[in-house]
Amino acid sequence: MFNVCTYPFPALVGQENMKLALILNVINPALGGVLVRGEKGTAKSTAVRGLAALLPELKVVEGCRFGCDPEDPDRFCPECAEKQDLGATTRQVRVVELPVGATEDRVLGTLDLEGALTQGQRRFEPGILAAANRGILYVDEVNLLDDHLVDVLLDAAAMGVNIVEREGISFSHPARFTLVGTMNPEEGELRPQLLDRFGLCVRVEGLADPRLREEVVRRRLAFEADPEAFVESWRPAGQQLALHIEEARSRLKRVAIPDGILEKAVNICLTLGVDGHRGDLTVIKTALTLAALEGRQMVDEQDVDRATELALPHRVRRRPFQEVEFGVLERLKKM
Repeated sequence: MFNVCTYPFPALVGQENMKLALILNVINPALGGVLVRGEKGTAKSTAVRGLAALLPELKVVEGCRFGCDPEDPDRFCPECAEKQDLGATTRQVRVVELPVGATEDRVLGTLDLEGALTQGQRRFEPGILAAANRGILYVDEVNLLDDHLVDVLLDAAAMGVNIVEREGISFSHPARFTLVGTMNPEEGELRPQLLDRFGLCVRVEGLADPRLREEVVRRRLAFEADPEAFVESWRPAGQQLALHIEEARSRLKRVAIPDGILEKAVNICLTLGVDGHRGDLTVIKTALTLAALEGRQMVDEQDVDRATELALPHRVRRRPFQEVEFGVLERLKKM
C-alpha cells in the first residue's frame, strides 16, 4: 500500500481542509478537483502523493498507452476498442505533474499529420492528459499557466475525454483524472471564469501552534532517519483510511438528500450572490460525498455547512482586485 519513499498521508499534521478536499475528490471525481491556495512548504504535493499511495491498484489493459479499464469497455480508447483479446495487469494510481512551461502539444498530445495525409493512418503521440487518465493531475502554480492551457485542462477534467483536432483530423481518448491545482495569490490570481471551474477551494497556511510545528519536525526527522520503519508504523492508519474511502465510494450512489436540505443549499448560494448554477451543484455533490464518507445514507444540514466552506469561497462575488475570502459561513451570519 505504501511506497517506502512516500510520506504517509495519515502522518501529515494539520491542514485538515486540504486533506478533506483531496479525500472527497478521490471518492467522487465528479466534484471537479481542488484548488489549493497558500504559501509554499505546507505539504501540498506531499499530501497528494501520500493519498495516491493509499488508493488500491488499478486494473489496466496490458500495453494500453491510456491505462484503460478492461472492465469498462464504454470508456475504451480507440486502440483498445479495435482489439479483440485484451490482457490485463495492475498498477498504482499515478500522480502526474504538469510543469509550468508545458506546451499545449505536451499536455494534449500530438497528431502525426504527415502520416495521416500520406498513409491514411491516425498516429497519436500521447501527452500529459493520457498519462493522468484514472490518476491525479497535479498542477503547481496553476495561476502562472497560460489561461488557454488552464481552460483546456478544466475542459478535459469536466468531460473525462481529451479531444485533439488538427487540420480536420481528430483523435480522442479517455482523460478521467482528479485535478489538483496550487497557487500563491501573491503571484497573481486566476480569472473568475477559471476559478469557478475548480470544484473545491481551500487555503493552506503555516501552522501557528508551536506544538503542532514541533510535531511536524519530529515526524519528518523520523521519516528521514528510517523511512521503512516510519511508513510501517503508519500502515494501520493508512489501511483504515483506505477502507473508509472504498466504503464511501460504494455508498455514494445510495446517499439521498431531503428537499429541505436542497432548499437550504440553493438559498445559501442565492444569499451569497453566487453566479450561475455550478456552485449549487458542487455544494450538493460535496454534501452527498461528506455523508458517504461518514457512513450515512442521508445528507444533513451539517454536511451542507461543511460543503459551503469548501465549494463557495472562490465563487462568492467579489469587488475588482479583491482576494478570495474564506469563512463563508461567518459571512452568511452577518447578512
